[in-house]
Amino acid sequence: MTTRSPLPPAVVAAYRYCESIAEQHARNFSYGARLVPAPKRRALTAVYAFARRVDDIGDGDLAPEAKEERLAAGRAMLARVRDGAVPEDDTDPVAVALAHAGRRFPIPLDALDELIDGVLMDVRGHTYETWEDLRLYCTRVAGTIGRLSLGVFGVRPGAPGTERAEEYADTLGLALQLTNILRDVREDAERGRVYLPAEDLRKFGCPEGPDVVAPGRDADFTGLIRFEVRRARELFVRGSRLLPLLDRRSGACVTTMAGIYHRLLDRIEAEPRAVLRGRVTLPAGHKALVAARGLTGLDARRAARREPL
Repeated sequence: MTTRSPLPPAVVAAYRYCESIAEQHARNFSYGARLVPAPKRRALTAVYAFARRVDDIGDGDLAPEAKEERLAAGRAMLARVRDGAVPEDDTDPVAVALAHAGRRFPIPLDALDELIDGVLMDVRGHTYETWEDLRLYCTRVAGTIGRLSLGVFGVRPGAPGTERAEEYADTLGLALQLTNILRDVREDAERGRVYLPAEDLRKFGCPEGPDVVAPGRDADFTGLIRFEVRRARELFVRGSRLLPLLDRRSGACVTTMAGIYHRLLDRIEAEPRAVLRGRVTLPAGHKALVAARGLTGLDARRAARREPL
């Protein structure tokens, strides 16, 4: 029996840096990631740390031109990672960790370029007339993360339907992102961003633009939010077909993250106007219960019994 050689100290330090970013900024992510073996957990945090860097650029206070320059630097770093040109003693720990994760797992690193494309939509003030417009954005900023995560998880050998695994992972990413959009309606509006499709706002008599957070008496804001919640739930149902294709611990990780967002949707649906006051959150104790449920594999078994689309 052979044993895997220990990681070089510089790589260990790089992963620890990425893990600290995830623990500080992504509690929902951390609840799921801790359920997979250490090599997969480290790789997931490397992907997250890069995605966080890109998101922070998009959400930061720099001028748009400066943001585009920094995003271009992120692309250049990705090119170095793909070319195997990141040494273990590189000064950028995220590059070191991502390069190591890319060698260890079949991660589709090109998807991170798509993520940058999505953040550029924010930087350039893109607006969304229809769901199909918004779907493109969600695919770039979140569907990509689903596909990247699948590269780390892998699929169970011989599981039926693995040819659609990337499609399901992408769809789960869309569901998570649409939930984020509903959760952050007020926070986004304060940044001058409105992601809800304009045609949906008009359908429910709600103001377009940042004034969406101040709907008048004639606006059916509750109807609007519940309409979008139903759309997110449909995406979750389709995306959950990924679960039976994963091993138990990877499935538990995905189930936990999806389950937390399901609970958020429940809260938002029960009190839609709460999103006008600020970000809707889930208590830590509820998240722990969701993680415990994920370990049972119940949701994966239910997904396996569903008829394929």
